Amino acid sequence: MVETLSNHPILLLFLVAASGYLIGSIKIGSNKLGVAAVLFVGLFAGAIDERLDIPEIIFLLGLSLYVYSIGISSGPAFFESYKKNGFRDIFFILFMLVLSGVIAIGVSILFGFSPATITGMYAGATTNTPAMAGVIDYINNAGLSNGGKMIEEIVIGYSFSYPMGILGGMIAIGLIERVLRVDYKKEKEQLKHKYPIGEDLTTRTIKVTKKDATDISVRDLLIKYDWEVVFGRVKKEDRDTLVNWDSSFSLGDRILIIGSQAELNNVESILGERALHDLEEDRREYDVRRIFVSNPDVVGKSLSSLHLDRNYECIISRIRRGDMEMLAKGDTILELGDRIRFVARRKDLKKLAELFGDSYTDSAKVNLFTFGLGIGLGLLLGNIEVSLGTISFKLGYAGGPLIVGLLLGALRRTGPVVWTLPYAANVTLQQIGLILLLATIGVRSGHSFVEAMSSEGFWIILGSTIISLLTAISTLLIGYKIIKIPFSLLMGIVSNQPAILDFALSKSGSRLPIFGYTMMFPLALISKIVIAQILFLVLF
Repeated sequence: MVETLSNHPILLLFLVAASGYLIGSIKIGSNKLGVAAVLFVGLFAGAIDERLDIPEIIFLLGLSLYVYSIGISSGPAFFESYKKNGFRDIFFILFMLVLSGVIAIGVSILFGFSPATITGMYAGATTNTPAMAGVIDYINNAGLSNGGKMIEEIVIGYSFSYPMGILGGMIAIGLIERVLRVDYKKEKEQLKHKYPIGEDLTTRTIKVTKKDATDISVRDLLIKYDWEVVFGRVKKEDRDTLVNWDSSFSLGDRILIIGSQAELNNVESILGERALHDLEEDRREYDVRRIFVSNPDVVGKSLSSLHLDRNYECIISRIRRGDMEMLAKGDTILELGDRIRFVARRKDLKKLAELFGDSYTDSAKVNLFTFGLGIGLGLLLGNIEVSLGTISFKLGYAGGPLIVGLLLGALRRTGPVVWTLPYAANVTLQQIGLILLLATIGVRSGHSFVEAMSSEGFWIILGSTIISLLTAISTLLIGYKIIKIPFSLLMGIVSNQPAILDFALSKSGSRLPIFGYTMMFPLALISKIVIAQILFLVLF
């Protein structure tokens, strides 16, 4: 069997990936390793026989796919979050990232770890695979005489530290939330207008019974009460029409409104009472339909720029992107794969479907021209040598594609060229890329990992625990007490790994940690790649 696998590395790759994915899906308590289990299965496979190997090109391919797809998907939110909060969040995140590097240096001096080992520990304790990959890429490019041994030490440090990088973040969140007595419901209420939390949306038909709510335009009602809702249809006596900004209501009107339960309760308290018959059930003139966005001509454009009201009698009530459902607003930017819920005249639905494409197949396809060009530009950028005083480094296969991905993701389109990827395709590419690089790293380092199974492993685990816990606790306390960042967002900022993010989401009861995660991840990914290389060079 070993002979077969050593002669067929692609077979070995997929066996490791399949086994790792299966093991990673097993829950231990309320947590699971996830895709990271592929690394540990790879280490086990590599430990069986040193002849087992996977070509380095697989690792480089996986790394490029992973970081570029992350950049493309995170670009819009990355730049938008800093527009909202200025440079406060940038400086805070950078400060905490530098602090984590300083803590790693202190641990290295305290325990006497080699530069390669502490670099791997830093990458593992912060659960940042590209940071480890970036240093490995640097060592390969530098052609160091003992580069092979250094790479082995990096992977060993990373492998022992990775579990504590996950547990450390969870422990810190659980500990500090008790100390600070965080009120998640209050934070959610305060931030619901600033962040699209993606609550479960529903519809309600409300009958106007309060005179104070009559003869006031919808525009003025929304300005006065700041409701986060969408008005759909209104039935005036026997006439059924769609609501627009200038619409006003009369006593007895029945209005179909879309929003969260809490917001609909607020609207009902002002307008009147819940109607006995739901307008959504009446589809004689107006019908409801979900339409996929698959036409590149509308991708990357705001809803208001399409001027739908000029040509169609329709209302977009909500948009579903991946697992998140959100209210449609004029400044909402469309992406491939979005599912739009329309309320429109039956005769307009077919034309609307043609305008937006409405093809599930097309909405999931990857444009290989823009995808290949984007990664190519990223690889060219990654090959440029950057000098910081006496330290020179390259962004490599990790940093280059990530930065280009962020920029192109924020642009969304350049004229007729659409840079973004369909949501489902992007998630798939991230997963494939991560599996490829983790499987390759694991298999190629398995034999050395077994040789290091000694008392050294204990000290690596202890050192990585210190790095992980101190970094997370410092971030939460300084961010909440001094910078005044809501704790729900801070949990996302310390969520270096999806397992920590899932834990934070369960704690908060809302999607707010996702926005902290999105704000942190691209900047942290780039910074940790640089910090890891600086850490290695300073201690080398």
